[in-house]
Amino acid sequence: MTASRREKIEALLKDDPDDVFLRYSLALELESTPDWEAGLEILEDLARATPPYVPAFHMAARSLIQQDRVTDARRALREGIEAARAAGASHAAAEMSELLMSLGAAGE
Repeated sequence: MTASRREKIEALLKDDPDDVFLRYSLALELESTPDWEAGLEILEDLARATPPYVPAFHMAARSLIQQDRVTDARRALREGIEAARAAGASHAAAEMSELLMSLGAAGE
């Protein structure tokens, strides 16, 4: 039996549990499964890391939007925009700003 992508990522993480890209990849694999909350937790951990992993904010917001947690998504995007600007990642900041604007101003 061939291992799934998730199983392959989990096996690699056993060897290097702090690998940011592997953790991010696992979170994305979990996004559309019943374990989506575990994926969101990984993304939130990556966003709180020092330095924060900027793409995690955007993907966390998208996951929150899928779960109708728009207020939480707005918070993640605002924090992500700030982190992206601090990291000099202007393209990422612009993408998150665009997504934030698409959500409108409700729930402020």
